Amino acid sequence: ERFTNINLSKLNNITAGKIYNSVLEKERKGVYLGSTVQVIPHVTDEIKSMILKAAKDKDISIVEIGGTVGDIESLPFLEAIRQLQLELGKENTLFVHLTYVPYIAVAGELKTKPTQHSVRELRAIGIQPDIIVCRSEVSLPENVKSKIAMFCNVKPSHVISVHDVDYIYKIPLFLKAQNLDKIIVENFNLNYKEPDLSKWEDIVSTLENLQDSVNIAIVGKYIKLKDAYKSLIEALIHAGIENKLKVNMLWFDSENLDEKDLENIDGILIPGGFGERGIEGKTKALNYGRTNNIPTFGICLGMQLMAVEFARNVLGFKDANSTEFEPDTENPVIDIMEDQKNIENMGGTMRLGAYECLIKENTKAHEIYQQTLIYERHRHRYEFNNKYKDAFEKSGFLASGIYPKKSLVEILELQNHRWYIGCQFHPEFKSKPFKAHKLFASFVKNAYIYKKERS
Repeated sequence: ERFTNINLSKLNNITAGKIYNSVLEKERKGVYLGSTVQVIPHVTDEIKSMILKAAKDKDISIVEIGGTVGDIESLPFLEAIRQLQLELGKENTLFVHLTYVPYIAVAGELKTKPTQHSVRELRAIGIQPDIIVCRSEVSLPENVKSKIAMFCNVKPSHVISVHDVDYIYKIPLFLKAQNLDKIIVENFNLNYKEPDLSKWEDIVSTLENLQDSVNIAIVGKYIKLKDAYKSLIEALIHAGIENKLKVNMLWFDSENLDEKDLENIDGILIPGGFGERGIEGKTKALNYGRTNNIPTFGICLGMQLMAVEFARNVLGFKDANSTEFEPDTENPVIDIMEDQKNIENMGGTMRLGAYECLIKENTKAHEIYQQTLIYERHRHRYEFNNKYKDAFEKSGFLASGIYPKKSLVEILELQNHRWYIGCQFHPEFKSKPFKAHKLFASFVKNAYIYKKERS
């Protein structure tokens, strides 16, 4: 989504769980008329059906099969795309295989054997890659490309090198330089048109020539695995591009947070999460941001903890909490949604996807969005308890964004603060390199203003 600058739907995310669930439901309904349900043809047919459904009315569909060739989990998917090529014709399909080419720094040598073995596994199940994209620490020289081409039965020009870069947004330029776009277009017998990559060039130029920076503290539970916050990281980079600022992300484990860690911070970001572990550290960071007038951004659980911290330290409800962490609290400022209370199965029952949000005029949120109706993506089960809404608003913590159909609080903002905003949704999922999400852009901008005022 970030690279193609489009928003996809649930049709574009096909998981093994969805496939098996659909197959089992069909079997229970008698669709297979009592036949023995097998991986081939039932599971593979379901995979093909979902791929074609997502590709309906599209000129070109890009289908990514995750996992590693040879692993048992990916075999039904690989078999399905083998069958698809047979059914659609070679002129309408193209196999691109992404492989890893290790670089042995001590010897200064690139090893092609893993790629050769991976392609051999694919060919054994009937798939011949048309293009091989090689990930490596360094750029592949021509002799290595030729070696891979010979042993993997592809043209040397169809071996594409993608080496490590400091900014991922350089990759489209590297791929274009190796004519990957032209190779794909010619395979489908389409007219080739020289693409305009000036926007990508501008982004790379901006990132390489940033003169000023801001320090953003990210107080999270999963910081040892940065990929858990991949969309968040990219959204902050996008905000930096828009504001022409380098965003220095400083990571703090919410279980071991000391307020001294936040002394030279320009902005505090509290991301989402689940479970009780580390919430007191996040709450401590929010208190520090609120009382010291530091730009502070809470997302999902972050917004919920903003409400908990405010209820405890401003409204005087010392035992205020979320029922996710303390089911019997006397002041459940965050509670499970009404339509979730009788749900026993936890899987696939959260409030997921895009929902509308009405933004009140004359609020920071309205100033940021410049519109009253927005749609944002969600992934949560707990929500702000509206029984406390009046008390919050009388003390200056305004519910500036509401889901109108059920009056659910979507955005909270502190009025007498430079920038203290929480949102129940995940704005990072809609941020793009060409257009940073408005909340992130505003957050980084205000963090920089705060930095300049301090200096």
